[in-house]
Amino acid sequence: MKTIAMIPARLGSQRLKQKNLLKINGEPIFVRALRKAKSMACFDEVWANSESDVIGELAASADVPFHKRPEWLGSSEATSEDFVAEFLKAHPCDYLVQLHSIAPLVTRDEIDRFVTELTTGGWDTLVSGVDEQIQCMMGNEPLNFSKTNMDTTQELKPVQRISWSLTGWRSESYLATYEQKACATFNGKMGFFNLSRPSGLVIKYDEDYLMAKAMAEAGIGE
Repeated sequence: MKTIAMIPARLGSQRLKQKNLLKINGEPIFVRALRKAKSMACFDEVWANSESDVIGELAASADVPFHKRPEWLGSSEATSEDFVAEFLKAHPCDYLVQLHSIAPLVTRDEIDRFVTELTTGGWDTLVSGVDEQIQCMMGNEPLNFSKTNMDTTQELKPVQRISWSLTGWRSESYLATYEQKACATFNGKMGFFNLSRPSGLVIKYDEDYLMAKAMAEAGIGE
């Protein structure tokens, strides 16, 4: 059984410019993710995936092979499903784990447990995120509570917030679904892997980066 870790990066992010080059403890967060994945025995291969030669140079500095996706897959119009499928066709494997560099506080222990759950749990898709065990609403209506009584938060059914820090797929089912022009991201039997709250922090805005940086400098996220 072959399991590959893929760390994707698009240099031209729209909300927070060149966020993959932001540094934590003096190291670009993209290199931090490469280094962490490379240290894991649960992966047979670790690949960087980008359209950018700058990202390729960072991968080389970490001694990680670089998959240069076609330029059109680096545009804002391209979907994640497109570049994942393109990668899988070039690098056959049984399972693919996508580790996002913009979730810099995911720990090695969580990565290892995630891979075990993906490869032994019978999942086609395994997403990750954080349990929100508090009153949640959607469309101005209660999602996990009733307006007829006030339950304590400990009694509430958690809402599973997907963070995309880690995502895993059984490659065969992903590609089969993609070729059918259906949604491969959520294909087949899907499970949820619960992360710690710091690990569910994804850098999309400057304040996210400042929080992640402060926690990492305090020793969280290795």
